[in-house]
Amino acid sequence: MKITVIGAGAWGTALALVVQQNGHAVTLWGRQPEHLDSLRKQRENHRYLPGVILPEDLALEADLSRAVADAEGLVLSVPSRTLREVSSALANFSGLVVSTTKGLEFPRGNTMSEVLQETMPKATAVALSGPSLAAEVARGIPTALVAAAKLVGDAVEVQQWFHRPTFRVYTSQDLPGVEFGGALKNVIAIAAGVCDGLGYGDNAKAALITRGKAEMQRLGVACGGRPETFSGLSGLGDLTVTCFSRHSRNRMFGERVGRGESVATILASTVSAVEGYPTARSAHELSKRLAIDCPITAEVFAALYLGKSPRHAVVDLLNRDTKPED
Repeated sequence: MKITVIGAGAWGTALALVVQQNGHAVTLWGRQPEHLDSLRKQRENHRYLPGVILPEDLALEADLSRAVADAEGLVLSVPSRTLREVSSALANFSGLVVSTTKGLEFPRGNTMSEVLQETMPKATAVALSGPSLAAEVARGIPTALVAAAKLVGDAVEVQQWFHRPTFRVYTSQDLPGVEFGGALKNVIAIAAGVCDGLGYGDNAKAALITRGKAEMQRLGVACGGRPETFSGLSGLGDLTVTCFSRHSRNRMFGERVGRGESVATILASTVSAVEGYPTARSAHELSKRLAIDCPITAEVFAALYLGKSPRHAVVDLLNRDTKPED
């Protein structure tokens, strides 16, 4: 098949390599011609994946219309803040489009597949999610994800695009559950990073992850997801790696917040998107509208958007009324 990957960052580049290794003809699109020129000359993504060699037959294209002209399938790996803009330019595409973006659109809390349903009405959206650090995927380190679609046949087709010995792909028909798991875990990962920045130990992080998973599940189920999905790869699996890994952008962002750096300073010095930052606002707004109790999300929102002291946020989180475990 001819498959175009939209987004030449770390994740888009890693997925392009996986798909090409499965024998497909792959074109990688990026919005910055100078970045693509560097990839073309060096055959290495120095900015995002230093040391990973790009094959000579991986096509690189800066013109979006040319990049998708003959594509039979698309993989979207762009930040959530630009997904609507980029996908709107692909409105006439009528095949499978795989969203690998983990976020919720503000202010309605739309998942990325819901955005694609509006901007690409002729296409069929599939979500690919799970514990997947781009640097490890690009180097062939074993990884497992889940492809989710409304129809199982669509998920199975995308499974075949990606599935290989070091990149195991499962399927699911719980599209909202998979997408909410992938998006909300980034908010919890920021909180986990704050714990690291404040110098808290393993007990605190284990408790945070456990209660964070319960919070993700409450909100995700209220939005149409299945409870069991949040114990799977796109829920607990992705939550675990994002909260613990030294490669996690969201955890590191939270750690810097916990150490006292300003949000503006951190964002200005970060090359890749920190999806948990906009998602915290979207998820907080959604939880208020649906009257779903999400105390961790509320405190992360307050620390990131209202200037609340991270240490004060932790104190308020711990001093809530006692309750049964859910």
